Amino acid sequence: MENTVVSHVNQPKVLSASGTGAFVAVFFLAWLGLIFVLCARGGFVAPPGAPPLALLIGLLAPLSLFLLGYRTIPALREFILTADLRIIVGIQAWRWAGFAFLTLYTYGVLPGAFAWPAGLGDMAIGVTAPLVLASLLRRPNFAESKSFVAWNLSGILDLTVAVSIGALVPLLAPNFYGAVTTAPMTKLPLVLVPTYLVPTFLMLHLTALFQARRLGRQTTGYGNSAARGEIRISQTA
Repeated sequence: MENTVVSHVNQPKVLSASGTGAFVAVFFLAWLGLIFVLCARGGFVAPPGAPPLALLIGLLAPLSLFLLGYRTIPALREFILTADLRIIVGIQAWRWAGFAFLTLYTYGVLPGAFAWPAGLGDMAIGVTAPLVLASLLRRPNFAESKSFVAWNLSGILDLTVAVSIGALVPLLAPNFYGAVTTAPMTKLPLVLVPTYLVPTFLMLHLTALFQARRLGRQTTGYGNSAARGEIRISQTA
């Protein structure tokens, strides 16, 4: 079983220039291009006092396509389940850049009620990502551990909290932020955070969880098979 786990974690996998890899690359490039086109037309700017519905659509649409593709396209599902977890976890380390939210708060660009939880949460995941990566390198079966699952769930929770604060506060309490609002998040370059980076990081966390679940099932299946084998040997003896 250990060899099976190593095959998913410890062997480098290079994104293919054809087939499913090319499809995934085109999807991300097309999605990025669409964001720039919509932003140039003011597509993400919400009227004063209105909830940022366009931003929510920009976040949920690619994420929904990811989940739909995972469930309905076998080649894409296999691509997701065999992606190199080392790369997936390593990319999350970039979230240490969440300190930029705190910088923007310091200069009065973003409200503290949004900047602090979004910034600190991202920084926590970014700083711990190298530790998780080191654990994967030392112990390939760490990918199926509760600690690995908990770390990915924490990353999803951080992103969910940040998005919820940014989307629900303007809806439930339009004047809560005061003069400093999250309006800059609807324009370049900050609009790339909720519409591109957040969905991407969520997809990476989900990919890691999907792999952890499959590895756990393989371990359980192997254990059950071994137990049945022991019972048969005992009965024969």
